[in-house]
Amino acid sequence: MAAGGSLSRSERKAAARAEILQQEEQRDRRRQVSRIWRKPPAERSPEECQVLSESEDIVRELERRRKRRERLRRRQEEVCDEPEELSRKVAELAAAVRGARHLVIYTGAGISTAASIPDYRGPNGIWTLLQKGRSIRAADLSEAEPTLTHMSIACLHKHNLVQHVVSQNCDGLHLRSGLPRAAISELHGNMYIEVCTSCTPNREYVRVFDVTERTALHRHHTGRMCHKCGAQLRDTIVHFGEKGTLRQPLNWEAATEAASKADVILCLGSSLKVLKKYPRLWCMSKPPTRRPKLYIVNLQWTPKDDLAALKLHGRCDDVMRLLMADESEGSGGRWSTGHQQLFPSTAPHRAEWGSRVPGPGSWVCLLQRV
Repeated sequence: MAAGGSLSRSERKAAARAEILQQEEQRDRRRQVSRIWRKPPAERSPEECQVLSESEDIVRELERRRKRRERLRRRQEEVCDEPEELSRKVAELAAAVRGARHLVIYTGAGISTAASIPDYRGPNGIWTLLQKGRSIRAADLSEAEPTLTHMSIACLHKHNLVQHVVSQNCDGLHLRSGLPRAAISELHGNMYIEVCTSCTPNREYVRVFDVTERTALHRHHTGRMCHKCGAQLRDTIVHFGEKGTLRQPLNWEAATEAASKADVILCLGSSLKVLKKYPRLWCMSKPPTRRPKLYIVNLQWTPKDDLAALKLHGRCDDVMRLLMADESEGSGGRWSTGHQQLFPSTAPHRAEWGSRVPGPGSWVCLLQRV
């Protein structure tokens, strides 16, 4: 050892070499234990059993990892309630909808899969396929039509059973279903709306084409100009890692107010892994007994399942078809329940959506591609 108690260069090298050798021995030991641990107990030799008994810490870690993987696998599985069970649950949900004073609906990608728009975390979702290293096919969202769930929500709002809709989707199908602008908060934007933030109030342009073709994370200019002031237009999309600042179509003010008044929240087709990060949507500042009752419709596990008054394992369209039938019976047949009634004709939705749609405090200009 050198003067002053510090190690010499050769001693430091020897210590580093010993540490590397020790780490390699530990890795070899973990690999050996893992190989033995994966064997069925009946196939382990006495010597292998001795190795496991001498490596309890490694075995415990392997068990923890196995349980974690199994838990994640179960959470990703899609579970469907039996028809009788689903009907019973829908009847309970229908009673909650009829009895609610202020019902708010939260929607996710799962309500648009019936329109051939992929979700994110389902078995064939975008994130699921990417994690498996598989390619994803391009989908033309402009050809998508509102699903039975979209039309049911619009119908329930029309009859004052739903007060507000908070959506994570940016596909514009809620608007095309006839839901009023004031009744929806599109928290992650709308791919058919671009805005001029130089105009006061912001001037909105609702297009019949996807305005996000040239935009990306932190790059929101669409390449088109405001016809009034000449400033660059930007999209309204809120990407992962961004904080939405636009008043419309995000409409956070209305979403927060609706959540604060809600006595019932119905979540449709959302994993809630993103929405759970918005505390103001869940009234977490209120005592548990004063928080809204939560009803969840999803095929997979969600982080809010344990807090739900009822969890329905079913496809959104199937649940809403049963719900609207139940509401029709409970209201003396006033509701539009059949497919033909919910969709009197699909073509006019696109035409209606292409008319002037004023938003609160905004100018809306409908122009073709320029």
